[in-house]
Amino acid sequence: MSLRPRPAPTKQPSTAEPEPAETSKTRAGPPQRLQSLSQRAISQTLTTTANLANLLPTGTLLAFQLLTPVFTNNGSCDPVTRVLTFLLLVLLSLSCFVASFTDSVKASDDRVYYGLATFKGLFLFDYPDPSGSGLPDLSNKRIGFIDWVHAVLSVLVFGVVAVRDKNVVACFYPQPGHTTQEVLDIVPVGIGLICSLLFVVFPTRRHGIGYPVTPGK
Repeated sequence: MSLRPRPAPTKQPSTAEPEPAETSKTRAGPPQRLQSLSQRAISQTLTTTANLANLLPTGTLLAFQLLTPVFTNNGSCDPVTRVLTFLLLVLLSLSCFVASFTDSVKASDDRVYYGLATFKGLFLFDYPDPSGSGLPDLSNKRIGFIDWVHAVLSVLVFGVVAVRDKNVVACFYPQPGHTTQEVLDIVPVGIGLICSLLFVVFPTRRHGIGYPVTPGK
């Protein structure tokens, strides 16, 4: 009796569907939200407002940038440093106001002398000759309406620069509410726009302390 060889079992095809292969590409994250029209407008306006700082005395801006972090303790104010910071801002604002009434003249010795404009003319600080020989006519440099306009605008522009400083804002408004934050974001923009327009409408020809002197002036 012969034994029949047992047939080898055939592998049944798997009925389960193969799992889809993972793609090498990762799913891209959500696209970044584009800035709204108002945010872009505010950003552009703040750039324009920052350029207004060029109309302020250089020494005042330098003192503000150097002293503000010290007086505010980098934005962490206590009652004492808050008062000192307020006094610093008042003094720097007064400096911007007074600097708008200063002017300079070139004497016959080709040196530039600075002075303060008065209702009678220009009072020079450091001219050696009390008689005023060698000087141009100083009576045409008396105080005018444009000087008062620029003095007020300079104080407003300095206020805009101060409010946009993070240390000053953190000192006086450590945790501003929603309404306060909106005021801090919108009001400086409006003031900057108005001041930029008024500086164009009422240009000044003075070259006082902290301002560049035009050749030939």
